[in-house]
Amino acid sequence: MTKYLIIDDEHMAHEIIKGYCDTLGNMQLIKHCYDALEALDYLRTNTVDLIFLDLNMPKLKGFDFLRTLPHPPKVIVTTAYQEHALEGYELEIVDYLLKPFSFERFLKAVNKALRVQEQSPAPAQTTEKTDAGHLFLYSDKKYIQLKVEDILYVEAAGNYSKVLLKDRNVMVREKISDMLEKLPPQSFLRVHKSYIVAKEHIHSVEGNRITISDAIIPIGNLYKANVLALLKG
Repeated sequence: MTKYLIIDDEHMAHEIIKGYCDTLGNMQLIKHCYDALEALDYLRTNTVDLIFLDLNMPKLKGFDFLRTLPHPPKVIVTTAYQEHALEGYELEIVDYLLKPFSFERFLKAVNKALRVQEQSPAPAQTTEKTDAGHLFLYSDKKYIQLKVEDILYVEAAGNYSKVLLKDRNVMVREKISDMLEKLPPQSFLRVHKSYIVAKEHIHSVEGNRITISDAIIPIGNLYKANVLALLKG
């Protein structure tokens, strides 16, 4: 479960973000904060995995608040002001959402935050395991959550992609190029214009073919260098 905090002085923003998170599931709202001082007081004795942070707030601005945190969690900025984007990335925020933002853009930011969280070492002060190794994808008119470790490979199908899992197949409304951006690069490799494979599930590599489970995956000429680099370690 990903625990999150909303920091925004607009009630409507809280409703929109919470509504989006409720649609995803596996996202637990810990607290509504309507100014940064309230959030600062809460975070002195509590931890969260993710913050949705507005910038233009009374008393203490969003980035000024962020600079006060010695070990900030992952942060997605939600603001109407584009001119602060560069400053935000210097503070290592995960993503920068310009209001009003669509659910699809919001989902992209959350997926990015989950990937970053998965790659980060766990804080020494906690042993709680977060569900960072998950991905939300649109399939069959709804968003479903998949475990990244269960993905064997992804096959292109026009404007869709077929995700082959350990126990089932899922057709998602994503081009394979978009899927490549969503998957953690340290775990997945594009080996053909139509295939992305999970490195840990590769059984063997022979000639221009990769075997994963019962499937034979071709290696495209443009992607041979990727496979050779993997084999050389």
